[in-house]
Amino acid sequence: MNLSTNTSSREVQILVDGMSCASCAARLEKRLNGIDGVTASVNFATSKANVTYTGAVTPEQLVATVGEAGYKAELPQLSPLPRDEARSSAESGPTAALRRRFLVSALLSAPVIAMAMTPALQFTNWQWLSLILAAPVVGWAGLPFHKAAWANLRHGTATMDNLISMGTLAAFGWSVYALFWGTAGLPGVKHSFDFAVCHTDGTGSIYLEAAAGVTTFVLAGRYFEARAKRRAGAALRALLELGAKDVAVRKNGVEQRVPIDSLAVDDEFVVRPGEKIATDGVVIEGSSAVDASMLTGESVPVEVGPGEQVIGATVNVGGRIVVRANRIGSDTELAQIAKLVERAQTGKAPAQRLADKVSGVFVPVVIALSAATLAFWIATSGSFSTAFSAAVAVLIVACPCALGLATPMALLVGTGRGAQLGILIKGPEILESARRIDTVVLDKTGTLTTGTKTVLAVVTANDEQPHDVLLLAGAVEHASEHPIARAIVKAAREKVGELPGVDGFTNLAGLGVQGVVGGHQVLVGRQRLLAERSQQLPDELVRAVHRANADGDTAVGVAVDGKVCGVLVVRGTVRPTSAAAVRELRALGLSPIMLTGDNAATARTIARQVGIDQVIAEVLPQEKVETIKRLQAHGKVVAAVGDGVNDAAALVQADLGLAMGTGTDVAIEASDLTLVRGDLRAVPDAIRLSRKTLATIKGNLFWAFAYNVVALPLAAAGLLNPMLAGAAMAFSSFFVVSNSLRLRSFKALESARNSSGAAATTT
Repeated sequence: MNLSTNTSSREVQILVDGMSCASCAARLEKRLNGIDGVTASVNFATSKANVTYTGAVTPEQLVATVGEAGYKAELPQLSPLPRDEARSSAESGPTAALRRRFLVSALLSAPVIAMAMTPALQFTNWQWLSLILAAPVVGWAGLPFHKAAWANLRHGTATMDNLISMGTLAAFGWSVYALFWGTAGLPGVKHSFDFAVCHTDGTGSIYLEAAAGVTTFVLAGRYFEARAKRRAGAALRALLELGAKDVAVRKNGVEQRVPIDSLAVDDEFVVRPGEKIATDGVVIEGSSAVDASMLTGESVPVEVGPGEQVIGATVNVGGRIVVRANRIGSDTELAQIAKLVERAQTGKAPAQRLADKVSGVFVPVVIALSAATLAFWIATSGSFSTAFSAAVAVLIVACPCALGLATPMALLVGTGRGAQLGILIKGPEILESARRIDTVVLDKTGTLTTGTKTVLAVVTANDEQPHDVLLLAGAVEHASEHPIARAIVKAAREKVGELPGVDGFTNLAGLGVQGVVGGHQVLVGRQRLLAERSQQLPDELVRAVHRANADGDTAVGVAVDGKVCGVLVVRGTVRPTSAAAVRELRALGLSPIMLTGDNAATARTIARQVGIDQVIAEVLPQEKVETIKRLQAHGKVVAAVGDGVNDAAALVQADLGLAMGTGTDVAIEASDLTLVRGDLRAVPDAIRLSRKTLATIKGNLFWAFAYNVVALPLAAAGLLNPMLAGAAMAFSSFFVVSNSLRLRSFKALESARNSSGAAATTT
């Protein structure tokens, strides 16, 4: 019996509608995690549940569980790119409804509040006009709160909506009682507005301004939160909208423009100057410059030609090219980036888990505190009016809205801004790691250097022909993805044309490769590999290796049938931005270290060019891991930056792994942060963004906690009018949201320098 489908871990993202606060998210998360084989993380700010499940659990069962908890749920569309209609309705529907309720509520509440606060406006029977105006505010505009509170009661739970509904209905209900059965409805009654609660006869007081004002302020907070969430998610939506809508497919020499959904793998499509490249693929005809700035943050267009990869959604700014599609739909790099960003946004930082625990128990505690406040004031003052006002103020001021938004809003904006700059943060826990980093370990090839290498010379022993040595080496290296291998393959193809096939290929991690070509056993790799196989280099090849090392080049030995017959001299080029990136890392208080499998002489040459003092060279992939472990044992918090398969284990071992987006899929999968653009300056930018996002989260949490800590005692002491309590609660949420949105202005160091330089020039 095949059990793989039942035991393998699967992941789904559920869209949740109806959550009003962090307590809702905590309750729903607890409900989902109660299912065997389910691990769920529910994010209030994004209204999504990220669920990992095993066994016989199905996505439909998960959706049903969300529904049973009192919320609406649906699975996301299968298409990686949202349709315009769906996006439009998602943006205009709930937000527009909130806006309508808020505007009507504000229009009706304004005269109610004005009359309650200003005795001069209190004409005869003014209180009855207040009732007429306040009734639709509490009944219609506040209906979403009352519905949610009723659903919570039916499910035996409590959320922020319970506090709002109880507070406003209690204030409105008491006002109705005082108007019809007390003395508050008598003609000529005046009502003074006080910041503190006065000891008065309860039947002579009305709280319509509190009921209407709180409803209006809370609706205002919800509306601006909804707008802010849309703005915060704009970066992700902008990514999704980058893709082309149609494409010119070429079949049998004939071009036909078709919708992007019709494109299939291996289809050939034409991209003219100014057009977007429809999907990921390889150039088969023509050459051009491609602008990837919207996707990678790289400002300089990249030259591409036959055999080179291009990314969907980038713009062809040069000549006409023909591309063969190799990834479409949800497999494209654009879709994968969007998936990474969404996964990061639906996760939770350690600080948010604490906030969720607090919010989960907060509402029942507040209700108990409100009841205790009511009883205390009745017992000590004998005034029901005083007791009632204080109890209602406690209910309203305690709403933990700001607490629930503190972390997810900052995370939503920070990760979205990172995606715009070509920095993909895989999860919120990464932020904490980035804050503590003090050492950065940098790979050389493909990280500090461009990764593009060139074969400078083929030095042979005895009577061997350079042509034959290069042919055999290129044939074996063809199956490898290492930059040196690509350089050898490229040189071999240019010199000898098509390469023969290889049998029994083996990749000897960090040392070289071997295989059988045309019946000959071929070994290509470092001098250390050849020495381990007892294949010694002749004197002339030893001298060639020494010359290459002295010049900072890499010497690769080639042995055929157990005999060393040549050395290939390969040279790499330092990335033009590497030295600036190292300086920026030092400015952040970080210590850069080069860790490479290349020879020490080459490594030191590159290190001098980029400004790195500490070099650890000639290490195997496992030795890279051991080196990082050794640094960690000495108390260092290590970030590792790499791009190749041989860097993957080191990226996992490091406290923070950063993969260059130009590297291999294995390295990217192993990393915590992916730098889409192949520019090392993205490393300090990524660390700065992570630190700033974490600082924003901590600032939000501080003010959210401080607000509740200060406001609750004031409300319980009878020093806050319920309406002012509602305004203060709404302002708390507004502060958290606006503080998080400041992350949208984060700039890469290069952009910041350019901006300041332009400003200096202008002045």
